[in-house]
Amino acid sequence: MATRKKKQRRAPADRPKEILEAALAEFVEKGFAAARLDDVAARAGLSKAAIYLYFEDKMALFQGVVRQAIVTNIGAVETLATAHRGPVAALIPPILDFMASRVEETPMASIAKVVISESRAFPEIGRFYLKEVIGRGIPMFEGLIARGVASGEFRKVDPMLTVRSLIGPMLLSIVWKTVFEPIGADRLDVRALARHHADLMLHALRRP
Repeated sequence: MATRKKKQRRAPADRPKEILEAALAEFVEKGFAAARLDDVAARAGLSKAAIYLYFEDKMALFQGVVRQAIVTNIGAVETLATAHRGPVAALIPPILDFMASRVEETPMASIAKVVISESRAFPEIGRFYLKEVIGRGIPMFEGLIARGVASGEFRKVDPMLTVRSLIGPMLLSIVWKTVFEPIGADRLDVRALARHHADLMLHALRRP
C-alpha cells in the first residue's frame, strides 16, 4: 500500500532568507527594473502576499539582498581590523584576499553590476549602496592607512587616495567578471591579482 508523502513544512523564521535567496537569483538574472515580485514569490514557493509580510516593496527587497550578500562581509573585515594589534601591513594582504574571494565565490560581483547599471534610473539603489557598502568599507580602510602613517610604519600618504588605489583592482575585477568574461574574455584570477596588488602596495607604502 502506497504511503502518502508528508509535505515538508518550512518554519516561518526561514522565510525571509528564502525570499532573499530567490530575489538574489531574480535580480542577478534580470536586473532590478525587470525583476518582478511575482517571479520572486514563485522561486521561493510562496505567495506574493507573503513577501509583503517581510519586505515593503521591491526596493526594500533589493536592500535586503545587499545586506545579506555584501554588508555581512564588511562586518567580517571590520571585526578582523578591530581585533588586529600588530603592524597594519600584515592586514592588507588578507583583507584584499578576502575581498577577492567574495568576488570569485559569491554573488557580490553580480549585485555590484546591478548597482552600477541601474543606479542612473533608480538613484535610491546607488545611494543605498554608497551608504551601506562603500560608506562603511572605505572609512575603515582609511583608518588603517592613517594608523600605519601615524605609527611610522608607512610613509606619509593621503589615506583617501591610497584606499581608492587599493580597491581599484577589485572594481576592475567586478567589471571583468560580469561584463567581459561572459562574452569571451580570458578568465581573471582575482585572488592572484589581489596578492600581486598587495605586494605592490606594500612596497609603495613602505618608508624609505
